[in-house]
Amino acid sequence: MSGGAGWTLGTITTILENPRYTGRQVWNRQRTDTELADPANVTLGHKFVQRWNLPDGWVISRRPAHPALVSEDDFVAAQDINAARGPVPHAMPVLRRYLLAGLLACGLCGRRMESAWSNGRPAYRCRHGRTSAMAPDPSRPKNTYIREDKLLPYLPALHLFLTTPATRARRRTRAGADVTGTISPGEVIAYLREHEITLTWNPAADALQARIPRLPRPSP
Repeated sequence: MSGGAGWTLGTITTILENPRYTGRQVWNRQRTDTELADPANVTLGHKFVQRWNLPDGWVISRRPAHPALVSEDDFVAAQDINAARGPVPHAMPVLRRYLLAGLLACGLCGRRMESAWSNGRPAYRCRHGRTSAMAPDPSRPKNTYIREDKLLPYLPALHLFLTTPATRARRRTRAGADVTGTISPGEVIAYLREHEITLTWNPAADALQARIPRLPRPSP
């Protein structure tokens, strides 16, 4: 009713679900949890999230603390009705999965690209040091951005180049999208992780490159 607005169904529902409107004080209705800001990119740190506790964990004062707006009988009757109706169905949450998380570096500055959910799809971006204390190169764009589904078609060709004997010893290999393969992107990603091979996306050349770790020299 703030601002002179009339009663709404949402306002009444909120009142009937809050025991404070029976005149009693209530504590521990909410708690603060910490969780990863992005489970696929732990470097982004944690964030604080407010969540509701179950009613059996609420602490309600024994005596009224202020005038009641709803009688206790009406409040209990409203909870019985809600319990009979069952829980309100919610839409299934979107599972944010980044297949290339931790594998992709920027071809312009060499920094690892961040996982970023964009328009309902996984993507990767680089801000070229503009969020760090060091001054970024003014000649570079503020953001480099690439969707994951634009990179996956490169992977079968990349795997073919990496597993061909003539090119396997190369430390840096370019893969073009014109070469096809029967292996799935998921199998290629598993191969990359197993062999500790990282990828570099060069937006200027529209190319995906593989960087193979240097093997230790055999002892004499």
